[in-house]
Amino acid sequence: MNDIKLVETKDDEKEQFIKNIQIAFKKAVVEEFGDNGEEIIPREDVINSFNESGAVTYNIVADDKIVGGVVVKIDPKTNHNELLLLFVNVDFHSKGIGYATWQAIEKIYPETKIWSTVTPYFDKRNIHFYVNKCGFHIVEFYNPHNLDPRMNEHIDQMNGDYFDYFFRFEKYMPQK
Repeated sequence: MNDIKLVETKDDEKEQFIKNIQIAFKKAVVEEFGDNGEEIIPREDVINSFNESGAVTYNIVADDKIVGGVVVKIDPKTNHNELLLLFVNVDFHSKGIGYATWQAIEKIYPETKIWSTVTPYFDKRNIHFYVNKCGFHIVEFYNPHNLDPRMNEHIDQMNGDYFDYFFRFEKYMPQK
């Protein structure tokens, strides 16, 4: 199932995108901390990522099924781009879809000089994926003493201490 396509998400598909990402992100939190019934990734945060300047939202499609999604933020002036969100639906984990998705993103945006992303400190699957599979490097650790500048205004609204701690990753792309 490594043969995937990235298809721009239509407006009428975004509600399902939000539901799917909430389910996918909740899995890691429940595995680490148990289920306290809280919304893991607030709907508003996902919508904000859709609306960021330069953001492009894709459905990950395999065998004509939507199996995940991704939001990238592209800066054509600096070519320093961000992976804002990437998820694979829970039923499709461990099938190579995440890595195939990342390879597709790199092909779509070959002019990228640097990719950056963040992930929570406890999400071992994500850390393994970004570092060992995709070639990112951990470059910063956000915590209550070193807050992610983009999160400062949201940190008090987020549920749980697990949102106080994130790794920031970067991947420098070879230039031709």
